[in-house]
Amino acid sequence: MSLADDRVNAFLTGDDGALPHAQAGPLAGLTLAVKDIFDVAGLPTGGGNPHRLAEAEPAVHTAPSLQKLLDAGARFVGKTQTDELTFSLMGQNAHYPEPVNTAAPGRVTGGSSSGSAAAVAAGLADIALGSDTGGSIRAPASFCGLIGLRPTHGRVSLGGAMPLAPSFDTFGWFAKDAATYAKVADVLLGTEAEIRLTRPLRLPALEALVLGTGEASELERMLGIAATVLGGATLAPALPTSTEELYWCFRKIQAFEAWATHGAWIAARDRGLGPGVKERFEYGSTIDRATYEAENSARAEFTKAFADLLGDDGVLVMPTVPGAAPLRDAGFNAIQAYRERALQLLCLSGLSGFPQITVPLGTAEGAPFGLSLLGPAGSDRALVQLASELMAAKG
Repeated sequence: MSLADDRVNAFLTGDDGALPHAQAGPLAGLTLAVKDIFDVAGLPTGGGNPHRLAEAEPAVHTAPSLQKLLDAGARFVGKTQTDELTFSLMGQNAHYPEPVNTAAPGRVTGGSSSGSAAAVAAGLADIALGSDTGGSIRAPASFCGLIGLRPTHGRVSLGGAMPLAPSFDTFGWFAKDAATYAKVADVLLGTEAEIRLTRPLRLPALEALVLGTGEASELERMLGIAATVLGGATLAPALPTSTEELYWCFRKIQAFEAWATHGAWIAARDRGLGPGVKERFEYGSTIDRATYEAENSARAEFTKAFADLLGDDGVLVMPTVPGAAPLRDAGFNAIQAYRERALQLLCLSGLSGFPQITVPLGTAEGAPFGLSLLGPAGSDRALVQLASELMAAKG
């Protein structure tokens, strides 16, 4: 793809024909965009920061998970924007033109996999790769009307990818339709023991995080679609930890690991970090190891309780985010408030390491609004199959 064809500010590079791909295979004929945290042989990896890009040498090897898709026939069409060092959720990078959400003009794409979501939503790529640490596949997928899976932590290799917070970082991808999504899953996820998610669950504390009565009404409609596939959901007992406590547990662990990953580089000289990103890294520099270890103990307790709740057949049906994507011009404070509310929903999968898929079933304020399914560890393929059934039930 030529950059001249990019009308949504999704891409940083076009395809110069330098990345070979198989001419046959399950992904033959499909185009593939790649978030600029993944190494692509012959290209530098910038990670959303111009200083990092200027210092980067062209990659010698292509990230192995990306290579699997090329070997399956997908054709690389360019590298896409990412929020700065992936430490954001809204798709607004101070250093680059903001990607356009064609599914909801005037609203953010979400991030940090912003360019990848924008590319698929605009029809400039069939598949786009991203990553999900705090919600960077699930939130933009919901905002842009796409399917997005956060896999079981460690299920898909992140070799050749820039890290942020390794105990949360996961690989991910976007597609508009269930058939394409499932083809990529076949290539990347391999086989798993047969898991049947037959026990749908709801948690009222999560549903209370939607923004208003319109969103609550649309959530009920989406839950009705899910019920036609899964059966009626049971109201689960409350988790032993509040969503706000889980949010802060996630925030502290993520911030500590993010500073451990990038702190020395950031501190070496002024990197011109954008608003929000700068403050989040500064917060990470204040978290000591004792706090980090205490929060990881709380994380382990939550994960055990959550695993007991799900068992091997449970699936949590929940809103992906609080509602439609925020307006691009909503202002820093309003967008930050949305981010904190969204992370109370998104952090369950991150803290536990369990897989979650968002499916574009609804709308709020005329914009996409996704419903999520969250299953036990290793249930990735089962979630992809259920997403296909939900898309079919949506009609």
